[in-house]
Amino acid sequence: MTIIVCGAGTMGSGIAETAARSGYPTILFDLDENALNKAKQSIEKNFAALREKDKISEGNMALALARLIFTTELSRCHGNIIIEAIVEKLVPKIELFSSLAELNGSDTIFASNTSSLSINSLAEHLPFPERVCGMHFFNPAQIMKLVELVKGEKTAAWVIEQLTELSMNMGKSPVICKDSPGFIVNRVARHYYLESLQLLAEGAEIAQVDRILEGSGFKMGPFKLMDLIGNDVNLAVTISLYEACGKPVRFKPSAIQEQKFERGELGRKTGKGYYTY
Repeated sequence: MTIIVCGAGTMGSGIAETAARSGYPTILFDLDENALNKAKQSIEKNFAALREKDKISEGNMALALARLIFTTELSRCHGNIIIEAIVEKLVPKIELFSSLAELNGSDTIFASNTSSLSINSLAEHLPFPERVCGMHFFNPAQIMKLVELVKGEKTAAWVIEQLTELSMNMGKSPVICKDSPGFIVNRVARHYYLESLQLLAEGAEIAQVDRILEGSGFKMGPFKLMDLIGNDVNLAVTISLYEACGKPVRFKPSAIQEQKFERGELGRKTGKGYYTY
């Protein structure tokens, strides 16, 4: 079974690394060669760190790296399961899947790593809605265990079965849910961010909020987590959920985060967000 991962950003790179380490021939595709080079360097660095900790043998590391192909050529993307992790916009995802459908067989599965867009809306614009499903990994994908498998109205049962098996073979814990705004995690977690941003607007200190919530049992405070996810990604999910639910006040995007986005202060990936890195 060959896995195609589209998008060599943080999520795509992590998914490709996970697939290769789990024994699957993996093709990582991106139109941006620089993004591919960064992804390759990141994956090699992660494997080297695992090797130093004796969590992977020299031989298995070499085998995993050998399973990976990095390409800017869409024509090379032939596989059994395609996982897209590109920009969080519906039209580019539809265009990508439509192009890939012409290169692949009638039993290829098309999985979207979207964290907030409707799987039904994606599938209805494609001629093969029964083979479209959500497969939402969490950042960093090579570490986090949870995977949301989002079933659209027309997603076939065999697609869910195969993606469940794939997730488990990757060492993940798959949770199946129906397509709905925010799915499970982002629907529940949205207030972790929004309420913290409201506290900030009312005069609370960023480090204090993080410290208190980490002291209450959360592994990472909300501002540290938003910087890790990226304020562009986090804001996009909030806007998507806000609009999909009919613009309720409880999901209204924060003006503070909108300003961060406008200034390019996206978090770790830009060197500055709520903290400076």
